[in-house]
Amino acid sequence: MSISNKRDSFNEINITPLTDIFLVLLIIMMVIAPLLDQQGLNLMIPTEHEAQKQEKEPKIITVNVSEKNEYLLNGTAVEAENLLSLIKESYQEQKDGLLIKAAQDSTHEAVVRVMDAAQQIGIQNISVLED
Repeated sequence: MSISNKRDSFNEINITPLTDIFLVLLIIMMVIAPLLDQQGLNLMIPTEHEAQKQEKEPKIITVNVSEKNEYLLNGTAVEAENLLSLIKESYQEQKDGLLIKAAQDSTHEAVVRVMDAAQQIGIQNISVLED
């Protein structure tokens, strides 16, 4: 048997690349494993007493913006200059948020003016509805 025949035959498998791949995968899993230990949402089912409390009607400030960019605060006509102070007064009693009902033909400026007033007061829950 000559030397060239020994080189042509393939008797052993080189597992070095396979070992390298497994080591890299092991390191990746070791880095990711602590991140997977985070908790999900803690949801609690309300008791009957708490459910009855939640059935009360929410206290939401409603601002209607008409086609002519006129404002109605809880059904009362309001001038644009007085909008901030009147929303602030209403927010003392109605702390659940602000609902802006904008007419389809109202301008963005009129809607943004209400949003700016709400932001200055500190209202966190603002919803916009096309009327």
